[in-house]
Amino acid sequence: MRKMFAVITTLLIFISMLSITASAATAHETWNDVVDEMESVLNESYDLYVSGEAKAAKEKVDVAYYSYYEKLGFEKTVMAHISGNRAAKVEYQFSFAKKAINAGKTNGEVKESLDQLTTFLREDANQLDGKKESAVSVFLASLLIITREGFEAIIIVGAIIAYLVKSGNKEKTGAVYWGSVIALGASVVMAFILNSLSGANGANQEITEGMTMLLAVVVLFYVSNWMVSKSESAVWTNYIEGKVQSSISKGSIFSLAFAAFLAVFREGAETILFYQALLAGTSTYYNMIWIGLGIGCLLLVVIYILIRFMSIKLPLKPFFLGTSILLFIMSISFVGSGVKELQEGNLIGVTPVSGINSVDILGIYPTLETLIPQAVLLILTIITFVIQIKKSKKLREIREASSDGPDVGQ
Repeated sequence: MRKMFAVITTLLIFISMLSITASAATAHETWNDVVDEMESVLNESYDLYVSGEAKAAKEKVDVAYYSYYEKLGFEKTVMAHISGNRAAKVEYQFSFAKKAINAGKTNGEVKESLDQLTTFLREDANQLDGKKESAVSVFLASLLIITREGFEAIIIVGAIIAYLVKSGNKEKTGAVYWGSVIALGASVVMAFILNSLSGANGANQEITEGMTMLLAVVVLFYVSNWMVSKSESAVWTNYIEGKVQSSISKGSIFSLAFAAFLAVFREGAETILFYQALLAGTSTYYNMIWIGLGIGCLLLVVIYILIRFMSIKLPLKPFFLGTSILLFIMSISFVGSGVKELQEGNLIGVTPVSGINSVDILGIYPTLETLIPQAVLLILTIITFVIQIKKSKKLREIREASSDGPDVGQ
């Protein structure tokens, strides 16, 4: 019953949210119209740079990004209809143009960087404008958004719930469910706040999203490390008592609920902004957006059920280790995405790495600033597992010694 309540709450929040944001459509008839204005802003940026006003030139590039590419939903539309990799490529070209300006490159180099950015924008506008809107295309875009954005949150929530049930703490799952439901409501509020921060203060939106994701990394890493540390002790308890009697403290429950909250909160706010862009770019077939949203939510419920109930058949130790590994992977993905948001907010620099393509779902981006923290987190993960393997080996030795010892009852 609690699960059904969570699902219904999700649908109601999204429906009310979408009804409110439906009026936020842009006045531009085509994406090429948007690019025309952006190109004018970027040309102003170059003129300012040539005249020696580098700071003003960089601010103009920010205007093109925050007031057009992001605020009007260009970025989200590219992600929904072209690919996340393409959106990341264009976003980084904005960063490269600003980097060239900050570095005091020659006029020709700055011009080349800005022209490349304009070329990318025009190519995407031509592709988007060239796509004839159809019921199927709108439906697929809506379905893709809710399933892609909701997948990460469902994976995390489902894994935590399954862990609690598997470890004999089913009665404590309510905290995780409530954390998720509260996060849905907070997502709506955050989406409106982020939307109001766009434009001149758009960097604040990126920084807020980035900080939220990095906080989620800390919590997920802690939770996954806590789970893997309990894997062998759960098997040991099962061996001694014949059943799992894992004791979970209030602090542990809070950590699990908070991890679920952050996952749903971040994905929920992002999903709202995606749908706002989809509604703004759709002249007809609004009904297909609702249908895509509804079917997408049903697919997420199916994914949750598979995670929740299929895990019952798995042996304890492999399940606990698998769950912790999954959360480790999610934390590595989140750290890459979080740093990327801070790069877009001009808080962290951008150092490109050739030969690597963006993999949005894994949070992999071709910059040193995103790859280095991921590498560090991966190393910490490996160290954690090595330590746990050693502990497991020691526990097995104790167990074997206990089972092989003399029977004092005889």
